[in-house]
This record gives sequence, C-alpha cells and structure tokens, in this order.
Amino acid sequence: MKKLALPALAAASAGCLAAAIWFIFVRAPVQYGFTAEGRLNGSSLFFNHKIFYFHVAQAFMLFAAVFVAGTASAIFLKTRNAKWDDIASASVDVAVMFGAVVLVTGSIWAKAAWDVWWNWEPRLTMSLLLWLILVGYMLVRKFAGPSADRIAAGMAIFGMVGVPFIYKMVGEDSHPPSGADGVVANLGTDYKVAFLLSAVAFLLWFVTLMIARVQGTRAEREVRELRERGLDLGVLE
Repeated sequence: MKKLALPALAAASAGCLAAAIWFIFVRAPVQYGFTAEGRLNGSSLFFNHKIFYFHVAQAFMLFAAVFVAGTASAIFLKTRNAKWDDIASASVDVAVMFGAVVLVTGSIWAKAAWDVWWNWEPRLTMSLLLWLILVGYMLVRKFAGPSADRIAAGMAIFGMVGVPFIYKMVGEDSHPPSGADGVVANLGTDYKVAFLLSAVAFLLWFVTLMIARVQGTRAEREVRELRERGLDLGVLE
C-alpha cells in the first residue's frame, strides 16, 4: 500500500487540477466592476484575473511548507532528532519551488493590475525576501559545514515568523486583494468553486512532493552516515 500512496496522490492531484482548469477557464467568469457612474473601474482585470487561481493557491502551499519547515526545525533544535531535520529540509526544498512559481505568477498579475512586472510594494518585497531566506537555507545546508543543520534551522524559524506579516500586507493602494478585504473566503460563489478545486489540487501535489522529498532526504542522510561509519572503520578510503 505504501508503494501505491505516491502514485495515488499524484493521480488525484492531476485529476483535481484538470477539473480546476475546466472550472477556471470555462465556468468562472472574468473579473470586472463598475464605478458609481456606470463605467468600468480601474481594478477590472477581465481574463487576466484567472492567474489568481494559480498564484494564490500556490502561495498558500508556500506558506504551508514554510510553517512545516519552521515547526520541524524548532522540534529538531529541541530534540536533536534527525528525522525532524529531514522533514524541515524537505519542506524547504518544496517551498523554494512553490515560492518561485508564486513570484513568477505574481509578476504576471502585477503587469495586468499595474502595467509593471514588479512593484516594490510590501507584500511582493516580503515574499521575495522569504524566498531568498529559503534559498539561503539550502546554501547553508550545502556549504556551512558541521553546524549547517542548526544554522539552517534558525533560518527556517525566522522565515516562518514572517509569513503572517506577508499575509496581512495588503491594501487598496497596495497588493491586489484576493477577495473582499483581502480575504479569500469572501470570494463570490462563481469564483470560489474554481479556487477551492485549484487549492485542493495543489494541496495534494504539496503532500505528494513532501512525502517523496522526505523519503529522498532521509535516504541521503542514511547514505552519508553509512559512508562516515565506513571511513571510521577503515572500510572506505
């Protein structure tokens, strides 16, 4: 059954994503609004708004991965149990991937909303800093030597602390809101079904990647430990 878990999760994610794409591009309406005078307002994005379903859903997965990494790192620092370090390292690997997609899709959304690819407003800037922290985590793990796991754990915790601030950094003159008052739960019904399908699809994909990456990270650690043991015993040179 364990061997079938990953393929089953991947298949479920693909099926859910296919349904989400159909809802997004066939059923979900384009986004527009009118002023009191009956004119189209400046926040109308029309077809460009559909990037929202991918951008926001993956941003949620980024935040989830960062919270998993930060929590696992805190437990690792307290217990020194390597399995928590494996989970933290795997979570950061996944978070870097989701973060890159969030930044790219965010730039596309910025072009549609502001006619610029990048605007140094608070949420975009903090999201970029979070992604750089995650990339820094990976570099520390690779080059910082014997203390790399502890230094990286501190970075993961620091990144986790910043996530609530990123989520709240939205305003009328700043980042385009995902829903009324910047709350996704306030989306209209026509938009909500498509968004929920997209969120579930990427959640399943997140779980699939996490399981696969934790298994890979754990196997890499066991190989390193076996090699070090062989060197100590003189079996390897």
